[in-house]
Amino acid sequence: MNDDEATLWIIATNFALLSLFSVGGINAILPEVHRLSVDVYGWMSDQRFTDLFAIAQAAPGPNIMLLGLIGSQVAGLPGAAVATLAIIGPSSLLTFWSSRLWQRYHDARWRIAAQNGLVPVALGLIAASAYIIARTADKSYAAFVITGLITVTLYFTKLHPLLLLALAAGIGLTGIV
Repeated sequence: MNDDEATLWIIATNFALLSLFSVGGINAILPEVHRLSVDVYGWMSDQRFTDLFAIAQAAPGPNIMLLGLIGSQVAGLPGAAVATLAIIGPSSLLTFWSSRLWQRYHDARWRIAAQNGLVPVALGLIAASAYIIARTADKSYAAFVITGLITVTLYFTKLHPLLLLALAAGIGLTGIV
């Protein structure tokens, strides 16, 4: 097995396993994707990971585009295809088969308890993702404070996120951050 094939296998196995833990969507597994991509395999820097995340968020379509972008960065078009199939395949099959069971027992107490128990798990995983992105993007104390203030403002008000994004961009243009 050559290096390219080995890299594709690494992408496939890691992303397929992560697919099964993506309760709450791709943002739930973002910390582990970051750890694998930056710390374990050294495929990219923190800055490059943040850039790819921003591209995936800005582009129309699903958040899983991030994994395709990472696969492309690491192994070109084959890497993008393998990463995308690995993140979609296992969780799609699991969802298909488990949904049949889920519907059969829709009034069962264990099902209701499991569903209610997964809510804080998904929220915690998504919060960890937000922390990872903020940590890699905020390179100064001022940037950290701005991120925190915008997060709190979003939580406690009904301001449109794009308004706050424009405000943050304006602050960035001033050179404070």
